[in-house]
Amino acid sequence: MATEEELFANIDALLAEEPQLPPPAERARLREAAGITQARLAAALKTTTQTVKNYENGRSEPRPPRLEAYQRLLKGWAAKYPANGAPAAPAPATPVAQRPEAPAAFTGPAAPEQTEAAAPAQAPVPAAPAVAGRPARSAA
Repeated sequence: MATEEELFANIDALLAEEPQLPPPAERARLREAAGITQARLAAALKTTTQTVKNYENGRSEPRPPRLEAYQRLLKGWAAKYPANGAPAAPAPATPVAQRPEAPAAFTGPAAPEQTEAAAPAQAPVPAAPAVAGRPARSAA
């Protein structure tokens, strides 16, 4: 059986390794979930759009110090946009007693409702005058 010392030494060795990036497809998913273009990410990482494309299709990997910056960004996005689509952390529920009260009346402009009861009365349209030999037409 391993001792605590041996286990901690193994864990420390893992922590000392270089940061591991998620698979290339996950890198692209995270960037897209954040609504960031490859060009914008390239600008943030002080590199080219083609380099970001290469990171996301597995053709190349970033090197320090860009590696640590990219890893930090991806970890932040992974926390915001988990792979299963669930929110990272549910918003805390605010007890009803602490919620701000809704205003008593809406003070902004309101769109007029068009119902028969609320519609403004329209003046009747006069009938067309009768022409000799023809009956008068209704305006309806």
